[in-house]
Amino acid sequence: MIIRSEQSSDIEEIRRINIEAFGSEPEADLVEALRDSGIPLISLVAEKDDELIGHILFSPVSIEPENADVRIAGLAPMAVATAFQNREIGSKLVEEGLKRCKLAGYVAVVVLGHPNYYPKFGFIPSVKYGIKSEYDVSSDVFMVIELVDGVLAECGGIVRYHEAFNLL
Repeated sequence: MIIRSEQSSDIEEIRRINIEAFGSEPEADLVEALRDSGIPLISLVAEKDDELIGHILFSPVSIEPENADVRIAGLAPMAVATAFQNREIGSKLVEEGLKRCKLAGYVAVVVLGHPNYYPKFGFIPSVKYGIKSEYDVSSDVFMVIELVDGVLAECGGIVRYHEAFNLL
């Protein structure tokens, strides 16, 4: 299996994977809306034997009050084809995605996700840094990982996602 950047020829398969993994279209629509928005994305696919089996997307988020020195990405969505779930494919997508976020100049990544899954990558509840989600969610499911140690120590605020997330 390889992890690589999305190519234009992957778009239909990425949509299929997201619909299959989530059982509905909103996440697939979100991916397309973010792609169409023109904002910089890190979009990766997992490929095995010339078949796409997974996808992960990272997009820029803002934090209010605005801190121009802190570039943060949001991880969402991540999907693995049902026939390939529970085989560490999602883990490989997250690990590679975090590396690429750091290379792209992001200093942290936030995720709204399963509190038993994301901590294994180093994600912790964002409230430790005084950071909250714009969405009304439990503090244990909104997490952050610093890609640069100490960068969030004085950050605090509310994370705002791109308006395309209002599709969900």
